[in-house]
Amino acid sequence: MFFRPQSPPPAFSCTDPTATEAAGHTGCLCHRPELQALAARLDAGLSRRGFVAGMAATLAALGLARPARAQGAPAGPQRVLFTNVRLFDGTSASLRDGVSLLVEDNLIKSIAAATPTPPEGARVIDGGGRVLMPGLIDMHWHSIFAALPLPVMMTAEPGYIFLSAAAEAERTLMRGFTTIRDLGGPSFPLKQAIDEGLATGPRIYPCGAMITATAGHGDLRPLGELPRAAGVPGHTEQSGALAIADGEAEVMLRAREQLMQGASQLKMVGGGGVSSPRSPLDASTFTQGEMAAAVRVAGDWNTYVASHAYAPQTIRRSLDAGVTCIEHGHLMDEEIAARMAEKGIWLSTQPFLSAEDTGPLTGPSRDRALAIFAATDSLYALAKKHGIKTAFGSDMLFSPALARRQGVMLTHLARWYSGAEALKMATATNAELLALSGPRNPYPGKLGVLEEGALADMILVDGNPLEDLSLIADPEAKFRLIMKDGKIHKDTLAG
Repeated sequence: MFFRPQSPPPAFSCTDPTATEAAGHTGCLCHRPELQALAARLDAGLSRRGFVAGMAATLAALGLARPARAQGAPAGPQRVLFTNVRLFDGTSASLRDGVSLLVEDNLIKSIAAATPTPPEGARVIDGGGRVLMPGLIDMHWHSIFAALPLPVMMTAEPGYIFLSAAAEAERTLMRGFTTIRDLGGPSFPLKQAIDEGLATGPRIYPCGAMITATAGHGDLRPLGELPRAAGVPGHTEQSGALAIADGEAEVMLRAREQLMQGASQLKMVGGGGVSSPRSPLDASTFTQGEMAAAVRVAGDWNTYVASHAYAPQTIRRSLDAGVTCIEHGHLMDEEIAARMAEKGIWLSTQPFLSAEDTGPLTGPSRDRALAIFAATDSLYALAKKHGIKTAFGSDMLFSPALARRQGVMLTHLARWYSGAEALKMATATNAELLALSGPRNPYPGKLGVLEEGALADMILVDGNPLEDLSLIADPEAKFRLIMKDGKIHKDTLAG
């Protein structure tokens, strides 16, 4: 989505001009002036594939790298015992009261109805009767593109963009989203930095570049770059934000490139979208053969394809090609819904209700957004009527204000689902879809549930979100503790 500008980049500036240090706005790069010099160093001679080494050096210079461990005998297991909690396990319709849960290293070791004797060396956390629930999962997030305005994405240096994405990744985790599926963008370096402890953020299931056709959604090239020379990627493609593919052979090439870099699944752009200037919603931008070519490659790698599709004919073509998951799907009809349910195809969608969920749009993009808002009720009604396997995602783009609404988007589900149903969707159900990446799963283990042997991702909540889903929209006040992979990243109970 971004490329190296032909003129000097704009000076660092706050993406939220109303925010101040006093208001707690400390995560924005505008309050870290030392990053300007560091980002300049990072960007000197920077290539996308060489970013990880540069990021590691930059984070080390900021004192954010992992502390060195003394050599010697291996340390014993790290244990945390939660007592006196009300447990939402991710699958049940109600809470279990008076529960104790033991975490050992990064796994849930045991769950008991009584308070056990704390193991040696364990930290004991009295939950005070609060709700302990699985970490949230967002199935449609863009780690690199969530919080920077599009003009900045299109002109700023890569060093600044990646540093901004790292800061937003930490804010994503502080909103309680311990796992995200990245549906398009060069997130591989950020994922690696998070996994290695060089940065803080959620688990990332990356697609890599979203694969689109010429004039498809995401093809933001200026018209001056046309005609495209065969086999020669433009500036935007070189960034890893998207891959333009025309013809089955080129689709297969671009698909394999993403898998080579570590994609856990593939994202194909089957039809038009809201934000792209030249891709109307009714347009289908890949042929069935092209879509099927990507499905064959994904199958060869034992993973799956998610197709960006709104219009019925686009969804139908995606189903005929063999995709596993439809992204968005707002304009589907009864026949499509029945077919998706019969074939067990997943729907990964977003509860878009108004311009508050997309930000201000103009021209054709505004008209398309209005069509999506008008269709959202029908979409969820069809999904419930036919029993379609439905996942939650937020799809926030190009705005720090929208990115902060990630949890608010989840609360919109109360329009169609109970609190327990909505939270199950955003935890255990979403984890089922993540698991379809099979051997390409970067985090083997059980996610989205609190049960023995599951990965230790969890949130301690003030109040009962099953009865009051709006608690999810106020993570700063209501999330008292956030744990990911057995490590506590937020703790307001320590004293």
